[in-house]
Amino acid sequence: MTSASPLFETALHGLTPQRRGKVRDLYTVDDHLLMVATDRISAYDVVLGSMIPDKGKVLTQLSAFWFGRTADVVPNHLVSTTPEEYPAVCLPHADVLRGRSMLVRRAEPIPVECVARGYLAGSGWVDYQRSGSVCGVALPSGLRQSDRLPAPIFTPATKATSGHDENISAAHAADLVGARLMARLEELTLELYAHGAAHAESCGIIVADTKFEFGLIRARDHEEASDLQDGDELILIDESLTSDSSRFWPERTYHAGQPQPSFDKQFVRDHLDAVKWNRQPPAPVLPDTVIAQTREKYLEAYRLLTGRELS
Repeated sequence: MTSASPLFETALHGLTPQRRGKVRDLYTVDDHLLMVATDRISAYDVVLGSMIPDKGKVLTQLSAFWFGRTADVVPNHLVSTTPEEYPAVCLPHADVLRGRSMLVRRAEPIPVECVARGYLAGSGWVDYQRSGSVCGVALPSGLRQSDRLPAPIFTPATKATSGHDENISAAHAADLVGARLMARLEELTLELYAHGAAHAESCGIIVADTKFEFGLIRARDHEEASDLQDGDELILIDESLTSDSSRFWPERTYHAGQPQPSFDKQFVRDHLDAVKWNRQPPAPVLPDTVIAQTREKYLEAYRLLTGRELS
């Protein structure tokens, strides 16, 4: 098992890089964008030198699965995941791009992370212990860690270019992007979460929480507008209901009142904590056993949710 690959350490020749994220590389291709999900992995906001083989393929193909299932809830940015359907400039890289890339529509990203929470975990649990609420949403007293909430809640966050995103109230989010747009985002976020959580539950997975990102395709005469205007198209962008954007728990081992095992990079975080890493770069190289266990968790979530093997 190899722990690193030079495959995505440089830009793909002939393509115009737009942005390099922690996991995804974004390229400008004609009037569209090309999103390439690498096998990079981050922990505590640091990109590790080690990689998780096939992780990028899982993120891409799982997002495509959900984009297909939720297109009747809200349109999304996906155009194609087939390299032969991409613009000609992409074809020399077809073998690299296959399974881990998406040709997507351009949109104006909305600078708010849209988080839905169905269970009390993570920063929500920390907030609740301190204030009895999560991001300003009051909750009943006496809830335990990992308890299911009486009803899913919407808890937006600011999008940070580096470091942790910051949880904010819905009122603060409305001040940032407009009340009409925020009301629609809350409605869509909870509807998408309900759809995803119901399907996942039928597959033996609990979606404790998840985050969505949205973008606007403005009507031509609204280019300088704020808030949502008639004629604007609101679409789902980035990724959807993946192990990187969600907290997936195996239903068979769920017990409220304690932390839960999850289908994500838990093995990576546990290892880094065990070796007492100071959470400053550079991160330690991951042992092959940690890489293999993490890879299998991503693949297991994909198999359970889609009912098929990774292509």
